[in-house]
Amino acid sequence: MRKTTRKMWAAAAGVTGIALLATACSSDAGDTEGEDTDEGGNITLTVATFNEFGYTDEMFEEYESSHPGITIEHKKAATSNEARENLNTRLAAGSGLSDIEAIEVDWLPELLQYPDKFVDLTDPELDGRWLDWKVAQATAPSGELIGYGTDIGPEAIAYRSDLFAAAGLPTDRAEVAALLSENGGGWDQYFKVGKQYTDATGKPWFDSAGAIWQGMINQIEEPYENPDDNSIIAVDNPDVKAAYDAVVQASVGDNLSAHLQQWSDDWNAKFQAEDAFATMLAPGWMLGVIEGNSAGVTGWDIADVFPGGAGNWGGSFLTVPAQGAHTEEAKELAAWLTAPEQQLKAYASKGTFPSQVEAQESPDLLGSTNAFFNNAPAGEILVNRSKGITTVYKGPNFFAVNDAFNNALVEVDVNGGDPAAQWDAAVQAINALG
Repeated sequence: MRKTTRKMWAAAAGVTGIALLATACSSDAGDTEGEDTDEGGNITLTVATFNEFGYTDEMFEEYESSHPGITIEHKKAATSNEARENLNTRLAAGSGLSDIEAIEVDWLPELLQYPDKFVDLTDPELDGRWLDWKVAQATAPSGELIGYGTDIGPEAIAYRSDLFAAAGLPTDRAEVAALLSENGGGWDQYFKVGKQYTDATGKPWFDSAGAIWQGMINQIEEPYENPDDNSIIAVDNPDVKAAYDAVVQASVGDNLSAHLQQWSDDWNAKFQAEDAFATMLAPGWMLGVIEGNSAGVTGWDIADVFPGGAGNWGGSFLTVPAQGAHTEEAKELAAWLTAPEQQLKAYASKGTFPSQVEAQESPDLLGSTNAFFNNAPAGEILVNRSKGITTVYKGPNFFAVNDAFNNALVEVDVNGGDPAAQWDAAVQAINALG
């Protein structure tokens, strides 16, 4: 019988470094958690995801019905970092991975260095299914396609209309978009309105410095690495330093932050607190997270606007580790899960915006509304927000560099650390990457 489990990978993984792969022993294909074949030849395929991908029991049951002899077990890690730790450790060990492993775009580049650890998913029949840049993100320099795209993360602004009303701000989503678009619609305007809100209410404007950092970095074309040779340029990049200073000023200088670390228990609880934050950066996949943490809370809405123009936060891929015992069956399941029909179902379930060309043109998507967000035309808004997205160069050190800056901002925003000292700590950590 198929089941969904939530794994606490970190305890089992213990070690997080992708460097493990460089020194890993040779793998023994077939020694995986997904190796489960009974005497009748029936097999169990394991699918490991994290956060919310929108895959439902009904979707898996549909696949099982059309593929007799296959049972699907869905494992869901709490966070992307947790999933990464598990994958890196078990990939290095050569065993223990699921038949299908979901990978987030920020740590995909480090795995592209090891395409032999994954099944090449190239399939001429699937040419043209995805946006070109989505395919390029999962293609190794040597040409192997190691992941099928699931979603992308065009960003809008989610806001609490009830909290806006209490602060004397407009509540209508078009008026909110117009307000945040004034003066060029950049981050300065977002922070300016936030200061107006916080001055009037004494409550936080956004949830965390880390979230704002992610939104700003995802608009810098080459933030951390030189695409010519992958040398790290992050600490000398004036755009990166300017973003750090702006996030620090807004978060602690102007006290616009709720001073929380995203994905922490305190962050989860704050959605329902009296002094909850009024806005969040909202890629499509975040809509399901907001709704999931806001049971009983009313007033959330979505504005068709984003500071600084278009931005993409996140988006994931389904890979098939080469160590698996049922790689052909896993490849077929991964292709099915990332087909336009299934991605539209995932979008309807959790708001994960599809990366498939056909799905993005679907009337079902364009006409979709989200009842939790005051019946906002979420499909139309996210399609609009997807226009103008430019890809950010992410090399093999992107995740590690971004993690160093995020750690610094957590210390500043959540723990009251000195901004200059934490910048220096991040620089030291980044320089240690080589």
